[in-house]
Amino acid sequence: MIDRPQYLRKLDAWKDHDVVKVITGVRRCGKSTLMLLWKRRLVERYGVAPESIVHINLELLENEPFLEYHRLHEEILRRCGTAPGRRYVLIDEIQNVPDFQKTLDNLQARGDVDLYITGSNAMLLSGTLATLISGRYVEISMTPLSFAEYWGARSGEGLTMQRAWSEYLHDGALPATVGFSGDETMLHDYLEGILNTVLFKDVAARLGVSNIAALETVTRYLFDNVANLVNPKSIADGMTSMGSKISPPTVSSYLEGLAAAFIFYPVQRFDIKGKRALRQERKYYAVDLGLRRMLCSNKVRDTGRLLENVVFLELMRREGDVFIGQGAGGEIDFITNGADGPRYYQVSESVHDPWTLERELSSLNAVRDNYPKTLITLDDERPVSHAGIKQVYALDWLLDDGEDR
Repeated sequence: MIDRPQYLRKLDAWKDHDVVKVITGVRRCGKSTLMLLWKRRLVERYGVAPESIVHINLELLENEPFLEYHRLHEEILRRCGTAPGRRYVLIDEIQNVPDFQKTLDNLQARGDVDLYITGSNAMLLSGTLATLISGRYVEISMTPLSFAEYWGARSGEGLTMQRAWSEYLHDGALPATVGFSGDETMLHDYLEGILNTVLFKDVAARLGVSNIAALETVTRYLFDNVANLVNPKSIADGMTSMGSKISPPTVSSYLEGLAAAFIFYPVQRFDIKGKRALRQERKYYAVDLGLRRMLCSNKVRDTGRLLENVVFLELMRREGDVFIGQGAGGEIDFITNGADGPRYYQVSESVHDPWTLERELSSLNAVRDNYPKTLITLDDERPVSHAGIKQVYALDWLLDDGEDR
């Protein structure tokens, strides 16, 4: 099991608080493994007795009888027993149970249960569940391996960091792919299986899509245009010009389904001066670059946009909500707005060319405040300051411990 320290720290922070811990993310990003890691941590770090932990993975065949909320509730209570004391209940893939929110609401009301659930669809937190446990849940959004986690899993293999980075972009970051590195056939079959499962089960089935070919074409279009501004009309027009006629409302429905299944993350533009989100075009970033490669000619290309995709995912892990900045000086790749105020990030494959460096700095220089501004590049150089704008080497930034952010 690959360690996921960032997520374990989040679970540490919320342990024994009266909120449901809802862990969401794309299929096979490591949610079930995180549950196993947390289960072990409860025993080894916190001294919780194993019999006080109830763990049910609803994707396992032996747990199929519990895919009904009454049966699930009864089974959890049976395993909790009658002895006094706190119980830790961990349930994987809760969305497989119709009306599962009724089970959660009852367990939460007991007061002696610390509840953790995982799910592979953003609709998990919509509608009835959000109403029933409003204000009593915290979402922990999980992604595939960060580069730091990937490097930690593979650093014992004798790879250089540059080689690990190259394979990270090629293979993607779903945890199981670490074991397939070097075996192109197994890697292809695994990624193809995940992609098909997500598209057919998590998107097409939930949306009632009959035209799978159109859904796949929209998915390929988004993968091919990561880090580009798009909207449903521009996608529909682009597909129609290529011979795949589709309407903007249909595209919009597909985009919502793909985002709900965590295949893509839509990012809004933010008006820096007006301090408001702009309801216009968005950028879409891929959850995994290995899945992207499956639908994009099986090649790693456009390294600058892939770097931007990786930086986006890392910022989302570290700081939560991420926006594209729109200001008087032009576009800023990313803005985050944490407890300490905004941070601004510009991403470029290389700024060795003076004109490129000036272009990347100009947007940041146009922002007239004193909040941190960072230029992230693949130029392997020591950090340098450009009148207060910090330029950093991307791989160092991805691997840093967070103390100097």
